[in-house]
Amino acid sequence: MNEINPHLAAIQQEIGMEFNNSPSPFSQWLKPIVRSAEVGALIFEYRIRKDMTNPMKVLHGGVSAGIIDDVIGATVFTMNLSHHYTTINNYIDYFAPAHEGDIIEARSSVVKRGKQIINLQCELWLPVKNRLIVRGYSNMIRL
Repeated sequence: MNEINPHLAAIQQEIGMEFNNSPSPFSQWLKPIVRSAEVGALIFEYRIRKDMTNPMKVLHGGVSAGIIDDVIGATVFTMNLSHHYTTINNYIDYFAPAHEGDIIEARSSVVKRGKQIINLQCELWLPVKNRLIVRGYSNMIRL
C-alpha cells in the first residue's frame, strides 16, 4: 500500500479485484480487474462481453478507444497531482481484433510530463497470444 499517495493506494487496494471505486460510470460499465498500479503506470484486465462488440462480433473500436481514454485518465490519477487534467486529443492505432470472451490487458504509461501537458500511452494486448491489438496516445492538459 502507498500511504503517501492516497490516489494510488485506492487503486492498489483493489489489485486482483474488479475496480469498483472508480468515479467513472464508464469504467464501472467496463468492469476492469486491477492487475498492477504504480505512479504513472497501470495494468487493467478486461473480459470482452457481447455488449462491447460490433456487428462483426469483435471488440468495438469505440470501446477500445474508451478503454484507452479511461485508463489514461486513471493513470494521471495515480500521479496525485494538485490540479485536474482533461483529454485534449487521442490518437489510436488498431492492429488486430479481440473477440467476445477474450481477456485483454490495458497497459498504460507516461511518455512525457510537461508543465501543462502530460503525454501518455496505453496499449491493449491479448496476453494469451502476446499480441498487441490497439495502441493509443493521449495528451492531457492541466485545468
